Amino acid sequence: MSELFMRFPEGKAKALTLSYDDGVEQDGRLISIMNKHGLKGTFNLNTGCYAPQGCVYPEGEIYRRMTEREATTLFTGSGQEVAVHGLTHPWLTQLADPVMMRELLKDRENLEMQFHTIVRGLAYPFGDFDDHVVKGAARAGLAYARTALSDHSFRIPQDWHRWTATCHHNDPELKELTRKFVTGKPDREAWLFYLWGHSHEFDENDNWQIMEEFAEETGNREDIWYATNIQICDYVRSWKMLEFSADGSRVRNPSAAAVWFLKEDRVFAVSAGCEICCD
Repeated sequence: MSELFMRFPEGKAKALTLSYDDGVEQDGRLISIMNKHGLKGTFNLNTGCYAPQGCVYPEGEIYRRMTEREATTLFTGSGQEVAVHGLTHPWLTQLADPVMMRELLKDRENLEMQFHTIVRGLAYPFGDFDDHVVKGAARAGLAYARTALSDHSFRIPQDWHRWTATCHHNDPELKELTRKFVTGKPDREAWLFYLWGHSHEFDENDNWQIMEEFAEETGNREDIWYATNIQICDYVRSWKMLEFSADGSRVRNPSAAAVWFLKEDRVFAVSAGCEICCD
């Protein structure tokens, strides 16, 4: 069983996910680009910072938060995930424990009421976290938390509450990383490309072409699984739940999702709740 590696749904060796923060009006244009190319991702919202209904921004204002109604309309049925970003976008490490927990739990509760779903993800506001904040995120029932760190790799996270991205969309290495991801062929570990940022930055830097080019190059490909952050997290956890016989000839999947894996150059699929021979 020495040659045994996870594969994504349908046996794919690559996955791609995005993560964008703050709930600004430019998210609408970003989602249009993503939908055109089949990309999936997560939008991290501060429910205590929605613009008031009827808000009119001054001409030329770039940072324009959505109203609650606008966010509901945009994200409902979009196929994208919504996640916690702190009720008021605070520096979490600077808060007393009860206040920190309220920032996480109240934002989560608001989102769940707004979108009629269970919200289980987090992006740390300002990328600010420490061991205490990490524990708080877990206590708040959040399955993962994204940092603002980039590691320029395609590695699967080992610590879901310290999830580092591949890169920010303004990273000077984006083009080379994209080329490597699209043209490369994983032969062992599966690859995950994680892109993050804030959609208002495209207006600030007048560089929407970065996202358009990225989506054109990476989107609508047969060999990539496009998923939200929570879909990635849940799938990898299902993979780690697989139970193998001592000699590796049989595998049982106790999870609620089908899982694929590569063993000795063969791809196997084991359905939820099933056991198969994988000789």
